[in-house]
This record gives sequence, structure tokens and C-alpha cells, in this order.
Amino acid sequence: MPRYDAVLFDLLSALLDSWSLWDDVAGDEATGRRWRHRYLAITYATGAYVPYEDLVARAAADEGLDPGLPGELVRRWDELAPWPEAPGVVAALAEHARVGVVTNCSVPLGRRAAARVGVPFDVVVTAEEAGAYKPRPTAYLRAADELGLAPDRVLFVAGSRYDLAGAAGAGLDVWWHNRVGLDGDPDHPPVAEHPTLDVLPGFLTSG
Repeated sequence: MPRYDAVLFDLLSALLDSWSLWDDVAGDEATGRRWRHRYLAITYATGAYVPYEDLVARAAADEGLDPGLPGELVRRWDELAPWPEAPGVVAALAEHARVGVVTNCSVPLGRRAAARVGVPFDVVVTAEEAGAYKPRPTAYLRAADELGLAPDRVLFVAGSRYDLAGAAGAGLDVWWHNRVGLDGDPDHPPVAEHPTLDVLPGFLTSG
């Protein structure tokens, strides 16, 4: 029996290199990382959905950045690029399991970002549709429900440490694609942690 019937991904970190776009819009890596980390902290503490762009703007303001940067980020959204191995990995997984994404953004931005992966998904669930931001369980559970699966039959691939507790709290096992070397959550260890997605298909078929 397969270990899981479906794999859900965090979109903007696990599949897409959104870090580079934020850095480029901000003007340098250090500024981009400050802005992005502040945005993540705000978003994962927000709970009920408010416009994604408002959170991006609030993070920029908190870091004393140019107020025009959030709009520039949205204008350049279609420059988001997948991690090099991501399209092939998702396509390989789709031969044996259903695949989808759960992402903390608006419906339009979520659809545009998912299209950048270049592989069709069975489900795309945004925070706007779920009515709440991760790590609240709503979005993870909505995606599992749309797949018609119990949470324990779904693997969640995290790109952010905040998803470690969030997805686990919703009953999903969590595999962490820790591409940029973020600090973990010792209270919610993932079932595996790797800096690349290459080994993910083997994990699903092993043991």
C-alpha cells in the first residue's frame, strides 16, 4: 500500500524560489530577507484572511522600506521561478499520487504562482479561499477534503518552518524542503528534512 495517496506543497517556498524575487525587488539580499522574514512572522500570526498585499505592505513598513516595493512585488509576480528540480519532481509524483498546493496568498496570485511550476495540480487552495492563513488548520484540511482524503493519507511538503506545526496540527505528516537553511521547530520535527526536492519521490516509495 502506498505510504500516501497525495502530496500537498507549500507553493511560494517549497516549489518556487520566491526568496530571489523578494531580494531583487528589495534591491539586495539582506533587505529582501529582512522584509520576507517580517512578512512571514506577520502572516503566520494573522489567522483570519485579510488581503495578502496588505500584509506584504505592513512588513515593508515595519522594516522601514520604500512603500512602493509591495506593489512592485505584485507587478513582477510572474517572474517567480520554480526550483530547478521542482517541475520534474512534481511530474514524477503525479504518476503515483495526487498533487496540490496550499498557499498563503490571494486567489489570483495563487493561481498565477501555481502556473509557474508548469505542472497541473489536482488542487490549489489559497488562504483567501480557506478564509484563514496557515498555520491555522483550515487551508490544509480544505485541500485534503477537496482531494477526498483523510489527512493521514496526505503528505505536506513545507518550505517554511511555520508549516511544521501547522500541517502536523491538521493531521498531515510533514516533509521539510529546507532550501535556504532556516531554523527548525524542535517541538514539531518533520518526518524528513532535505535541502532539495530530488529525494522526495524515493521517500514516497520507500518503506
